[in-house]
Amino acid sequence: MRFYKLLISTLICISTTAQADRIKDLVDVAGVRSNQVVGYGLVAGLSGTGDGRDLRVTGQSLTSLLSGLGVSIDGPVSEFDLGENLIRLAQQNATQPLQTDNLASVMVTAEIPPFAKPGQRIDVNVSTVGTAESLRGGSLILTELYGIDGQVYAMAQGALTVTGISESAAGSSIEIGVPTSGRIPNGAIIERLIETPFETADHFVLNVRDADFSTTNAITQAINSTYGQGLATPLDAVSIAVVAPSDLVQKVSFISEIENMDIEPGEPTARVVINSRTGTAVINRSVKVAAAAVSHGTISVRVNAFNEVSQPGQPGAINNVGDTVGVTNAEIAIEEPLSNMFVFESGIELQDIVDAVNQVGATPSALIAILEALKRSGSLKAELVVL
Repeated sequence: MRFYKLLISTLICISTTAQADRIKDLVDVAGVRSNQVVGYGLVAGLSGTGDGRDLRVTGQSLTSLLSGLGVSIDGPVSEFDLGENLIRLAQQNATQPLQTDNLASVMVTAEIPPFAKPGQRIDVNVSTVGTAESLRGGSLILTELYGIDGQVYAMAQGALTVTGISESAAGSSIEIGVPTSGRIPNGAIIERLIETPFETADHFVLNVRDADFSTTNAITQAINSTYGQGLATPLDAVSIAVVAPSDLVQKVSFISEIENMDIEPGEPTARVVINSRTGTAVINRSVKVAAAAVSHGTISVRVNAFNEVSQPGQPGAINNVGDTVGVTNAEIAIEEPLSNMFVFESGIELQDIVDAVNQVGATPSALIAILEALKRSGSLKAELVVL
């Protein structure tokens, strides 16, 4: 508990110290974004953990793939090569799905970073869409990755890295991780350039990650005071339009200088974040509490059961005549520990809140209950977020 108090006090001291932040840590440049691509493919080389015949689309995909490579699976059979019986047998086999125990249908996803050029490599994620039990040891066959516009932007292929393990024997099974998904580091090559207006635009827009009028105003004033009034114009609580040089080299240099400027962002909204599953409560430094008196305690009920033997003829026995019997007795005790009431003065700071809670030795779950009650009573002047 002593270490817990020391850690909280240290974090509070750090958080209450005003610090400047770089603009690049607070904003994103509009249009400078990644793009998601997706594709459907096949993973081969599995050790009997593939889709098998349970998923017909896997066999159809293999047939299409081999046909594209010039391999005929169910082509016509002439009487010159086979007799009538063999022809009939061949036609029956042609309608049966292919054996695909070592093959799995998968979805392949990836993100193309901003300004990525053809020939660069990106990581891809591979996940099963059928009944395959594991992708361990498999290799992704050449797969096209499409953008939202239906165009092919990358090609993926390579051996999978799978961290999950699944084993079963004699009716028992164990699974660690997820063996039905994996990654291919640098597994896709970009084939098409994604156009952006960065080169031709006469201005660029800075979007603040956490909407705040004070932050956008501080960024605008910092840019205008350094490069001249009217260069930056705030549009709303998120966006700031900045006039850009026409020369591309100067534009890159200009944005680089702006991103590395230091400003003091606006104070965040008073917020208390509670994770009820883990008992975690995080209070930012803007939280204040109105005048309130708080008392928190719990009632515990303890039941002790013990067995005794009652023998006939003994003093106090419940059966003076008959056989020896067992008797179950119980002791019930109700405990309600003393709980001192503590008072929150109007407008106290975060340090005072933590000190008051620590003085009564409140556990994390008790702290959460106190904060929820303060919010319900109207004394907690903050947004309460429960995860």
